[in-house]
Amino acid sequence: MHKNHYEVLIIGGGISGTALFYELAKYTSVSSLCLLEKYEALATLNSKGTSNSQTIHIGDIETNYTLEKAKVTKRTAKMVEKFCLQYGLENKIMFKHQKMALGVGEKEVHFIKNRYHEFKVLFPYLELWDAEKLKTLEPKVIYLDKSQTKVRPEPIIAMGTNTQYTTIDYGAMSEALAEQAQKVSDIPTDIFYNTQVVDIFQKEDKTFEVHTKNNEMYTADFIVVNAGAHSLFLAHRMGYGKHMGCLPMAGSFYMTENHFLNGKVYMVQNNKLPFAALHGDPDILADGKTRFGPTALMLPKLERFKPGTYLDFFKTLNFDFHIVKIFWDLLGDSDIRNYVFKNFLFEVPLINKKLFVQDARKIVPSLSVDNIYYAKGFGGVRPQVLDKKKEKLMLGEASINTGKGIIFNMTPSPGATSCLGNAERDMIEIVKHLGLDYYVEQFFEDLTE
Repeated sequence: MHKNHYEVLIIGGGISGTALFYELAKYTSVSSLCLLEKYEALATLNSKGTSNSQTIHIGDIETNYTLEKAKVTKRTAKMVEKFCLQYGLENKIMFKHQKMALGVGEKEVHFIKNRYHEFKVLFPYLELWDAEKLKTLEPKVIYLDKSQTKVRPEPIIAMGTNTQYTTIDYGAMSEALAEQAQKVSDIPTDIFYNTQVVDIFQKEDKTFEVHTKNNEMYTADFIVVNAGAHSLFLAHRMGYGKHMGCLPMAGSFYMTENHFLNGKVYMVQNNKLPFAALHGDPDILADGKTRFGPTALMLPKLERFKPGTYLDFFKTLNFDFHIVKIFWDLLGDSDIRNYVFKNFLFEVPLINKKLFVQDARKIVPSLSVDNIYYAKGFGGVRPQVLDKKKEKLMLGEASINTGKGIIFNMTPSPGATSCLGNAERDMIEIVKHLGLDYYVEQFFEDLTE
């Protein structure tokens, strides 16, 4: 047997990879586990606290979620909460903030009211807040001026709560998942850093060979690739997912100079746009300053704030006439075309702040250019997957389960919130494929309501 052989090997040490690492170690009879991480530490890319909005997306104020999707995300989001509570991580890496979905103007007010009545069955803690209540809870969304004497003229309403866990440092949670995985099990649970996977081969005996950039080799009976946009890159190298291309979307943020909002304020989503609506969040890594964003900009590389990956992008885009057709259809819609152009301008120095403030004033009417600055080093890349067969942009998580002992996961938002639920799905597949025991009662007792 090869000395670097493991029963299950996971590629990628972000929140998704560490969630599966933890679940396999604690809730199955797996005999050996390995996690390979490209960089010097866990969660240096999209799971890093500065790379995302630090939000537990449960589905209550995300207005682009259907009730059916919210039922799913509620379950997986509660798993994140249960994990943190189990290990005493509340008020350390997980926090409660006030949060709301804000409707501005008659059309949005009508939408929020209807949605409140529909979603309160699933989220009984939701409250409906009128303008008078908002003057107390979140006054900056109501007043046109900094002295708070002039009320905005449009009708306004919000549905929200101040009783729930809302905010988490997913980078710190990744570290906690890995730490607990190695504590709860007496089997080999190895993590290797600075280990970039370049090729995966399936051998005749159905096991896999993993080759790294530093000429090391590992073998495994089952592999799960949780490497963001590079998951599809590695899938293509093995001949899987050729009907998919990857469009990396970078999100940037603007930060206020001081405390600005008391909690999370989300806007009503334009359902034509496959990207997140602008929102304001208290940043737990920046002394509670309010972070506004994200912007959305197509970036021709797979990893932000890291050198290289431009060539990997072009390979993973998998460019052909189907990709051209997807772009043509997307940009043919005036809402999407204007959105793409505006978000490009949000990245241009000298004019970006002024343009961004115009949009952010829908949340805070008194916001001025002097109140914000470009949050340098904040934001990440989300691998939006393009389906070339259907000639459409795929929304939500994308996964390639080959049925042959290897799975590739691409997890755009809300991938972090869904990490333990997605890991559960993959864990069940691994248990079935390898004939392992699954401690299902313990799993449900620990992680589900």
